[in-house]
Amino acid sequence: MAIDKTTVEKVAQLAQLTVPEADKEKVAGELSNILGFVEQLGEVDTSDVEPIANVLELESDAPLREDKISDGNAPDRVLTNAPDRVQDFFAVPKVVE
Repeated sequence: MAIDKTTVEKVAQLAQLTVPEADKEKVAGELSNILGFVEQLGEVDTSDVEPIANVLELESDAPLREDKISDGNAPDRVLTNAPDRVQDFFAVPKVVE
C-alpha cells in the first residue's frame, strides 16, 4: 500500500504531530515500508500455532492468592485524607437536585 503526502498530513493531524513539509515524502516512504511489512505478516500460515496470552510460563512462577471479597477493615486508614467524612464513609456534595 502506497502512502502519499496527503495521507501523512491526515495521520499527523490525527496523532497531533507536526511533520515539516520537507520530511513528508520521507515519512510517506517509511510508512509505506511499514505497511508492506505488516502485509507480509498476513501471508504467514499460523493455522497450526496455538494462541497464547503470554510467552512466559507464569503458572509455575507466580503464586496465586485466594480471590475473596474484603472491605479492607481499615476505615480510619482509608479515610485519613478524605476532605469530609460521615462515620466510616466519604461525604460528597449533593450533585442532583
